[in-house]
Amino acid sequence: MNASNPKPTAIFLMGPTAAGKTGLAMRIAEYLPVGLISVDSGQVYRGMDIGTAKITVQEMKDYPHALIDIREPSQPYSADEFRTDALQLMNDFQAQGRVPLLVGGTMFYFRALQYGLPDLPAADEAVREKLLLEAKEDGWQALHDRLSEIDPESAVRINPNDRQRIQRALEIYQLSGVTPTQHARNSTQEIPWKIIKIGIWPSERTLLHENIEKRLSQMFEQGFINEVKLLQAQGLTNNLPAMRTVGYRQVLEHLNGKTDYEEMRLRCLYSTRQLAKRQLTWLRNDSELTWFDSKNEDYPEKVLEFIQKKTSV
Repeated sequence: MNASNPKPTAIFLMGPTAAGKTGLAMRIAEYLPVGLISVDSGQVYRGMDIGTAKITVQEMKDYPHALIDIREPSQPYSADEFRTDALQLMNDFQAQGRVPLLVGGTMFYFRALQYGLPDLPAADEAVREKLLLEAKEDGWQALHDRLSEIDPESAVRINPNDRQRIQRALEIYQLSGVTPTQHARNSTQEIPWKIIKIGIWPSERTLLHENIEKRLSQMFEQGFINEVKLLQAQGLTNNLPAMRTVGYRQVLEHLNGKTDYEEMRLRCLYSTRQLAKRQLTWLRNDSELTWFDSKNEDYPEKVLEFIQKKTSV
């Protein structure tokens, strides 16, 4: 920090799933004095290791990441809680002379951290009931299509199968006449930090799809199904927020006899690709972000040079 720039610096390292964010963050930590903070809504949960591509125990020792394994899957963890925890950690790292490096793919957490959470209208049972009746008649896809017309950014962020969040987004609009995205932009809680936003993904989408498929195969080889079995034995159900994590819902449905192995695997692959698509749409709409093509072998060196230039560390 200097006189011309009184704000402390933090780095947001973002990208779609399977783009190589964690590996790059650990490489940066080898060369620069950074404090690593995970921005992953699935990795906060203990026991959800394989399906979230969590770092290994040894990697955690060598490159400690904050906000990993801080909740049981039965315990919700909100964007508001993330913001509070992340800000405290950022202040702690800055006091230690380290630059906070926040790495992950949960884009809503990044936005909540930087801009704060909007003051939204309280739930209205009458509106919710009306939306449920409409979903019963027309299907949830129709409601998601409506959300796409009203608030394209929220529709990109919300999975078409995430009924609860579709319902809430439409409820907010009906009650206030303002979309969730507009509410977020109207927030006045922007943090007093200089944010350097870095995005990584390959310019050829086929490479990302190959990485996704390869990682999914590795997950099943490592025992992903058994991991979900253990969580199911602890009472894990589709109703828990932890089950929004891609892959877990699909495997649980397979264990409950709703799909065979091949169909479950295809659903996991499709859902992961859709997640990556939504993440990329979000990232490409962020004008503050500097993108690096992970197709190029020397991109880690370019990222390091960029950070050193921007932070003088």
